Amino acid sequence: MSAKDLSQASMLDLFRMEVDGQAQALTVGLLALERDPAAADQLERCMRAAHSLKGAARIVGLDAGVHITHAMEDCFVAAQQGDIVLDQEHIDELLRGVDLLQQMAATPEKDMERWGERKLADVTAFLDALNRAVARVPATREIRSAQAVADTPHGPSGPRDEGRPVALSGEIAAGGQAAVLKVTAENLNRLLGLAGESLVESRGFKSFADSLLRLKRLQHDLQRALDRLSEQLPRQRLSDQAQAALTEARRRALDCRQFLAQRLVEMDSFDRRAAHLSHRLYDGALACHLRPFADGVQAFPRMVRDLARTLGKHLRLDIAGEDTQVDRNILDKLEAPLGHLLRNALDHGIESPEERLAAGKPAEAVLSVEARHNAGRLQVSVADDGRGIDLERLRTAVIERKLSSTETAARLNDAELLEFLFLPGFSMKESITDISGRGVGLDVVQTVLKQIRGTVRITTRRGQGSRFQMELPLTLSVARTLLVEVGAEAYAVPLAYIRHARELAQSDIERLEGRAYFRLEGRSVGLVTAHQVLGVAPPQSAGDPLAVIVLGDATHHYGLIVDRFLGERELVVQALDARLGKIKDVAAGALMEDGSPALILDVEDVIRSIEQLASAGSLSGVAPDAQGEAGAKRKRVLVVEDSFTVRELERKLLVNNGFEVEVAVDGMDGWNAARTRRFDLVITDVDMPRMDGIELVTLIKKDPHVKSLPVMIVSYKDRPEDRRRGLDAGADYYLAKGSFHDEALLHAVVDLIGAGQP
Repeated sequence: MSAKDLSQASMLDLFRMEVDGQAQALTVGLLALERDPAAADQLERCMRAAHSLKGAARIVGLDAGVHITHAMEDCFVAAQQGDIVLDQEHIDELLRGVDLLQQMAATPEKDMERWGERKLADVTAFLDALNRAVARVPATREIRSAQAVADTPHGPSGPRDEGRPVALSGEIAAGGQAAVLKVTAENLNRLLGLAGESLVESRGFKSFADSLLRLKRLQHDLQRALDRLSEQLPRQRLSDQAQAALTEARRRALDCRQFLAQRLVEMDSFDRRAAHLSHRLYDGALACHLRPFADGVQAFPRMVRDLARTLGKHLRLDIAGEDTQVDRNILDKLEAPLGHLLRNALDHGIESPEERLAAGKPAEAVLSVEARHNAGRLQVSVADDGRGIDLERLRTAVIERKLSSTETAARLNDAELLEFLFLPGFSMKESITDISGRGVGLDVVQTVLKQIRGTVRITTRRGQGSRFQMELPLTLSVARTLLVEVGAEAYAVPLAYIRHARELAQSDIERLEGRAYFRLEGRSVGLVTAHQVLGVAPPQSAGDPLAVIVLGDATHHYGLIVDRFLGERELVVQALDARLGKIKDVAAGALMEDGSPALILDVEDVIRSIEQLASAGSLSGVAPDAQGEAGAKRKRVLVVEDSFTVRELERKLLVNNGFEVEVAVDGMDGWNAARTRRFDLVITDVDMPRMDGIELVTLIKKDPHVKSLPVMIVSYKDRPEDRRRGLDAGADYYLAKGSFHDEALLHAVVDLIGAGQP
């Protein structure tokens, strides 16, 4: 989300963003603590996340959120201090608290008060249950009771509120990486589209340079013609003027050749530089459009844990390649397929602990998800070490459902047989449950993958497990295609759908009952012309050899005959005007290097067209911008605050009152900004990671270049000794968050640097 978008967001919207980030941090931390209750780093992260959410809930006036997060924070602190050891019951209750917070954040603003009334019993039950879970363990530190919390009008507070730094809001990663700018997906898509167009346009220099080579050949022919003319004309019969003119013509022709040769060398150099630069630009734009794979699978550990407990199975979920960069559009689409595959593995593939022990396996199963880049493609796999797929039982199911004859089913190899699992409504589960049995899951997997130009295949070993291997493009904005010519027009076929491409001699074509086919890897592949499928006028005569593209799935292949191959191309996908509706056999458009258009074929639609023609017996035989002066005059304020909600509250307030605002997410980030850019005022919190506000003020006041810069501290700490510590460090103003309101902050800013620019 851009700064403009954030400035238009309500405080409840900002709270929702805070919950999105911190709830995930809590879930990840709690699942880790379930395996290792003494993990100090996870306890600290969870405590900080709960503390940050408590502050955010207090700011927006959500008392129920304050009560929930305060109780969770107390539980984490008790575990940190060794008063309790988190067990299964603690984790269950804490995860229930996370669920309540997410439900609260998902409630529309107009229904928030009603939600509090409706969920009061659930909140009270959670607080009581968490209190009982903690009280089970002898402790020297008592968790505040639900009734005591409920009686606190503005939420509990204590020394820890002031003394502990609040949690990061998710805008910087562990390890102190730079702040992440939030921008709209629309802007990212536009940037990537323009970068992709520049990548394609840069290749136009190559075709232009090739056209100049023809000019070079013509000049060479002109030079030779002049040389022959000079040899044929007798010198004694030419006047001096004619002889001089001929010599001058030959000299000028030679100069033209040399000049053109030099320009061609320069053009070649420019072409290489432009191609390199456009590739860098596209890679940079693509990097902005990428998200780590971990962002798309963050909900699965909790889902797998809860489902495994429901089914009475023990398993460990391993996720590898979390840092693998994935196109955000692809990652969003992958959520449903991955969820179905994980549920299927849990319900179908993984045995009960008793079955595993009887088979000589560990009681705890392993379910793994892995993402990696390979050969310019994204590969995502889901594997388990369960019972595997019974291929003979699957073969029997195919025959019983009359999906294949007994003779044909007997000849199917493993890959062909496993393809039946992706058919709609096909399931090997004898009973239908809430989890599986309806034959929908794998159908959804294949359908979604086809939408994003991906493929999936299954490998299995009886008694050892199964693996679903998905292969997808790295991005949806640029397609790797095979460019072909059909009827003097260029068409692009996505490489992901091409099984095979070859030139086929007429002598290799066989005919049976009027149908043409050829043999490929031991099987017959029927031939059909692209002219008939696309409705293009056929050529006068078929060439030899024929250019053939093999399309289809594991069970049905078709050979599509085109006029000729034009080569492999990377094309920027351009959606067709929505007013055109769905065009038969066409998925999108693109521009080639010379600017001429090409249509990208919808291969699935093409296959359906072929099947319709075949079933009807109609197949024919084979033949930098500036912000203006007003913006430049605005006073610039640096807001240093690690709480996302507080930071946005201050930023919006200042921007709306005529100040230009830059934000920093902790003291180190603020110090780097303050010493490298010009500001009129710094507003900082005290408790922050990496560098606190007192250290920041001290560094600013000691630096000769920025020591005159006014600094205001805004903190929850409002004790006299806290104020004295901040002012002694050099702060020009100290404002307590406990008494914070819009007018107080604005009056303090105006006192220090004057009013903002209207």
